[in-house]
Amino acid sequence: MKNILNITNGDSAVDIMQKAGIVGVFLPWRDVLHDGPVPEGLSLEELSEVRTQFIVDCAWGTFDNISASFIERDDTLKSFESYDKVILWFEHDLYDQLQIIQILDWFAQNPADNTELSIICVDQYLGMLSPDEMADLPKYEEPITEDHLALSSKAWAAFRSTNPEDWFALLSTDTSALPFLEGAIIRQLEEYPSCRNGLSRTAEQALKIIADGETKLWKVFADSQAAEDRMFMGDSSFWIIIEELLVAKTPLLKLAAGMAWERPPSPDHELTITSMGEAVLAGEKHWLELAEINRWIGGTHLIPNNQWCWDSVNRSLIKK
Repeated sequence: MKNILNITNGDSAVDIMQKAGIVGVFLPWRDVLHDGPVPEGLSLEELSEVRTQFIVDCAWGTFDNISASFIERDDTLKSFESYDKVILWFEHDLYDQLQIIQILDWFAQNPADNTELSIICVDQYLGMLSPDEMADLPKYEEPITEDHLALSSKAWAAFRSTNPEDWFALLSTDTSALPFLEGAIIRQLEEYPSCRNGLSRTAEQALKIIADGETKLWKVFADSQAAEDRMFMGDSSFWIIIEELLVAKTPLLKLAAGMAWERPPSPDHELTITSMGEAVLAGEKHWLELAEINRWIGGTHLIPNNQWCWDSVNRSLIKK
């Protein structure tokens, strides 16, 4: 029997894979690469240190625990030559596609001379499958080719670039080796501030849902997820977006009377949109004229003197 390393997106998928009787060692990648800094010019280990600090700053875990998790993950990846085969198990959404290009770029730089590499990438959410459905996925397995590796390296470099036009330019590139990558490229671009009102797609979705009368915060998250063609964002990331709209000097949202903000919010947290929120939603005011931006998307640091916006109508990225 072959000694297999199974790399997948997170712990939920690992749990189902184990219940499905998938053999081998399991490596959950875990990182939410669509959030926070992913700067260029760093080794795997150096980037993991940056990602550790970002996750700790978001209050998603302690430094010691997060750092140890990254070190264990990276050490397992670097031991790949002790396995006969490495299988990547991933799905179609932005969260997974960014993980794929990071991992395959690493393999492009660390060739697997005696280890077989393959990938299973499907338009199903691995963490929502039954064990029987998971056990059926190996029929989609295909060998990783030079085309996979070359495209991933190009895409990973573009994502980490200080110039987001490199990421946008991938839309003019043949991405057929990774058939779900094009959709992920567009979805990441939609998280840039809108040229119309300064809101990311996620922030605008949330405001619209609240403006339409949904006040329960957890229901707002569920409805925002339902608006996605390919769900990718976890609740922890969503709460940070809500928090920015809520605690800004000119807030676009407000909590119901007597409620205090906390992360994660309690089930009874209720929000309403402010008059300024309605004005921004209508395009009468621009969010970035009300709030100073300080946000990373991949290797691009969005700050007042480095502002980019996404024109969803003309599908173009514009430097402000």
